[in-house]
Formats: sequence, C-alpha cells, structure tokens
Amino acid sequence: MSSPHPGEEHRPSDPPAEHTQPVPPGPYVPYESYEQPAAAAQPASAPRVPAQPTQPYGVTPGPYQGTPYPGPSNPGVPMVGAAYPQQVPPSSRRRGPGWVGAGAMTLAAALLAGGIGGAGGALLVGDDGGGPTIVQRDGDRAQRPDGSIAAIAADAVPSVVTVRVRSNGGGGTGSGWVYDDRGHIVTNDHVVDAAGDSGKVSIEMTDGTRLDAEIVGRDSSYDLAVLKVDSDELQPLSIGASDDVVVGDEVVAVGSPLGLGSTVTAGIVSALERPVTAGEAGDESFISAIQTDAAINPGNSGGPLLNGDGDVIGVNSAIAQVPGQGQASGSIGVGFAIPSDVVVRTVDQLISTGKAIHPMIGVSLDRRWSGEGAKVLKDSDVPSGDAVVPGGPADDAGVEPGDLITEMDGRRITDLDQLITRIRAKAVGDKVTLKVLRGGKEQELTMTLEAAKEG
Repeated sequence: MSSPHPGEEHRPSDPPAEHTQPVPPGPYVPYESYEQPAAAAQPASAPRVPAQPTQPYGVTPGPYQGTPYPGPSNPGVPMVGAAYPQQVPPSSRRRGPGWVGAGAMTLAAALLAGGIGGAGGALLVGDDGGGPTIVQRDGDRAQRPDGSIAAIAADAVPSVVTVRVRSNGGGGTGSGWVYDDRGHIVTNDHVVDAAGDSGKVSIEMTDGTRLDAEIVGRDSSYDLAVLKVDSDELQPLSIGASDDVVVGDEVVAVGSPLGLGSTVTAGIVSALERPVTAGEAGDESFISAIQTDAAINPGNSGGPLLNGDGDVIGVNSAIAQVPGQGQASGSIGVGFAIPSDVVVRTVDQLISTGKAIHPMIGVSLDRRWSGEGAKVLKDSDVPSGDAVVPGGPADDAGVEPGDLITEMDGRRITDLDQLITRIRAKAVGDKVTLKVLRGGKEQELTMTLEAAKEG
C-alpha cells in the first residue's frame, strides 16, 4: 500500500482529564442513522458524542490492553463520522430536510425529467441550421461497455441490500452486501448496534423483498458485523485485494444513503492508510482506511466500495465533517472505507466463531505526547505499574517504558492513532519491525503480533 500521509485527521472532543495536555490525535465523531418515512428519508437521531475520558493520567491503553480514550480538542482540523444508524429515543431526534425540502427536490427532479425525457438522445444543431438532429444509440440501450460505471452498477446493485433495524425506541437504516452463497450479509457493526438484545434486523433487496436477518457476529473494533438470511437466491459479490489498490484508482460506492436504496456514486481512491477512529470512548473502531471522494452519506455505512472490475475493495464506514459543525449534513467528498483484506479476515472469523481476534503489541501509549511518533508511558503513569506488558510482544522485542516509536515497517509514525490503526490492519502472527528512540539513540526491534486478551 502507499506510504503514510504527512498529516492525520483529528476531531475535537471533551475537555481532557486531569494531568493531560492538548494533543493533535483524537477519535472521530460518528453519525447517527437515517430513518425513511413513507416518502422521504429523515435523520433518526443526533450524533453520538464520545464520552469524557475516564482513564487517569491521560493513560491510553495500547491495542493489546484495550482501546485508547479520546484526546483533548484541536478544533482547527476536520472531524470524521460514521454513517451511524444508532437508535436513540425519538424525543432526541433531529429532523432532516423535511417535506418542504423533499418537495423541492421532487420538483427539481420533475423539471429535469421534463427537460430531457422527450428527446431520447443528445440534441445537436444541424449544419444547415434547420433544427436539431436527434442522435440515437445503436443496439440495446441498457448495454454499456465492460468496466463502465453503468456496467459495474448493473452487476453489483442486485447484491447490495438495505439493512433495517427496529427496536423499542424506533429504528434506522444502513447498507450491506452479499458475502457468500450461504446467505451471509456483511455490514457495519454500528449499523446493527441499535437492535440491542431485543430489536429486529431485516434486509431489503432491490426488488423490495424483505427477509428477517440473524446477527451471526459483531466486532466493534473493526466496525464489522455479519448477518444471516434464509435464502438461496442471493448472488455474492466478488472480492478484490485492497493491498493492490493505489491512489487514483476509480471506485464505485453502492448503498442506501438517507434510506434511498440502490444508490450508486463514483469517484477515485483519494488516499490510503488514513487512520480513522470512530465511536464512543472504550468502544472505538480503529481503521487504516481507504479514503475516497465518491459521495458517501449517512446510511451508506456497510455498503461496498468497488474497483473498476466490480470487486469489493472496501466497506464504506465513515465520512468527514466540516470543523465547527455540530452535525454533518452530508458528503463533502472525504469518505472512508475498511479495506477488503481486513474485512475478509474479520468476517471469516465472525462466521466461524462469532467473534474476531485483534493483534496487539502490549504497551500503554501516552496521549499527552504532542510530538511526532507514539510514546510509551512510564511505569509510574500506569495504575498497574506496567507500561509494557510483561511477556508481551513488545516486552519480548525489547521495548521499554518511555520509548518513542517513530517507525513501523520502515514507514514513519506520526501519532499513536496511526500506530494503533496500522497494527490493527495486521493479522495475529505477523512480524513487524519498529524503530524506537531511546536516550537520543535509535534502535530497531522486531516482534510477532499476538492476539489481544479480550476482557
């Protein structure tokens, strides 16, 4: 994949806990769901806001010990949010554009349709000045060249579903896609989170057919979930290797933004390995994401990001938010997808065992650190007294409390969020090389990632 980017996306968060100082990195603010009324989609709730950090001394557990807490604010940079269908009580919902806005959009669409519907083709002025010449397409008007957006959409749309969640407090919608011929559907964990223990989840096909769905497994750390439906007529999408993706590749996103099923948007891969952290404190998702300018809006979450061959290279999960906005209004051309290599590894684990394992190195990182790199805390800053887990991968490799991790596998580390997301993009058993700065001298250490002990 490409080399890391010089800067990272961060978000404002709550005031820091005692003994902390403002630092650039921080998780991103997730979106809430969109619920679709009879004729128009409207937001189901206001965005979730990360909770106040509770860990003393600004301690941030590493990927092996737990998930980092949000850092202090840095309001001058963009925030990122997932297209969350998280359910909250109806009384706290914020309304969307409303019926007036929907009517205006309908009118605009009608005017456009009236302007072009009767021509049936392009209009050109004849050389003799006698009026327009109507150019007709030869052959079947539904046929498009292989590799075109229209051809990719025609193949993919029937395999992309709208995920509907209902609970006592209301409901929301998201997106999903057919993973295999056994009825497994892939979506985001935050899409089904609103169902809780007593809610219901269903999927809606492009022809309007609805099927009840069972949650097979969920993983909040990778923001992925697997559903199962009873049908032998589903056509799975083919899956590509996200490791082969390069910046500038053309991509197509399919999903149900704002509850509008079978919506297709297109763009390019804008960047790779963007460290994206979304969710509430203690329940964040860490994604080394594919960034795209294809329009992604609330409700697109869980839908596929496809390459020029129509293969899934990512699962759309988050979009950027303009600084200072309490709630993002929609796509600004900066969206993020979970790479397919991570998706396949995680989904296969969820189907097999109902849960996924996460790689870790076994350190606690210092969110107070404002310089470049990820700094390991000192033992005195950790309640347990061990900034480096005894017997863990980092300990076995020679990492010591107070070390500054500056590179991983030859690529620089700008902050602790980038280190965590890169580790989470690896598999348990992978070997990684870290460069650490200790006492003004650099050292190179090699370690084997182990499975985090889930508490």
